[in-house]
Amino acid sequence: MNYNLGLCSVSFRKHTPEEILRAMKDAGLSVIEWGSDVHCPPEKAEELAKLQKQYGIACCSYGTYFRLGVTPICGLGQYIKAAKALGADVLRLWCGNKNSEDYTESEKKALFSACKASAEIAEEEGVTLCMECHNNTYTNTKESALELMQAVNSPAFRMYWQPSQFRSEEENIEYANLIAKHTVNIHVFNWKEKETYPLSEAKDIWRAYLSCFGGGRTLLLEFMPDGKLETLKAEAAALKEIVT
Repeated sequence: MNYNLGLCSVSFRKHTPEEILRAMKDAGLSVIEWGSDVHCPPEKAEELAKLQKQYGIACCSYGTYFRLGVTPICGLGQYIKAAKALGADVLRLWCGNKNSEDYTESEKKALFSACKASAEIAEEEGVTLCMECHNNTYTNTKESALELMQAVNSPAFRMYWQPSQFRSEEENIEYANLIAKHTVNIHVFNWKEKETYPLSEAKDIWRAYLSCFGGGRTLLLEFMPDGKLETLKAEAAALKEIVT
C-alpha cells in the first residue's frame, strides 16, 4: 500500500518547530501537519515553509481550530492563505462545538449552511476542508459524519478518521468502513480511554483499521505514549512496520 507517513505538530506543543522537524528527519517521516494554535498561527506560515524546506519535510495539511458554525466564515480565508503558503491544499477543521444529538433542527440547519458555504469557498480556492471525527462536534458518530458528507456533497469537503479511545475496536472499524471513501488523512495513535500506549502494541488492530481504507492516504502520528520527543523514532518505526 502507498502511504505518506508523517506527524501532527500538536503532539509536541512544548517543542519548537525546528526541534520537531529535526526529530522527524531522524525518524524518517516525510510530511507534517502544523497546528495553528501553537506552532503555526497564520502569520507564521511563510517562516515555517522555509524551515520545513531546510529539513526536507513537506506540509501535507494545516491543522486549524476553525469551528464551522461557531467561527465566523469570513475568517476562513486567512487559514486557506496560510495553508497555501505552507504548500498544503488540505485544512483540518472542526464541525460545530457539540455532539450531533445535541443540535436542534434549527441549529443543525445553520451548521449545515455554514458547511456548504465553506465548501464553496474551498472549491473556489482549490483546497479541501476536512472534518475531525471527534466528540463534542457534529461528526461524533459515524451516522452523523456520513449525513454531513452527503448533505454538503462536495469534493472539497471531506473527513479525517481516527479511532475513538472510548469505543470498541469493532465500533471503530464500523465507523472507518462507513466513511472510508470520504476520508483524506488518518490520525494514528494507541489510546484506550485515558491511557496512552506504544503503537507497537497495536500493530494488528491498526492493520485492520487501515484495511478499511486502502492505500493512498496520509497517516499522521498524533500523541506519543509518554509525550516525549525522543519516543518519536520508535513510534515511526512501528508505523512503518504496520504499513509494510
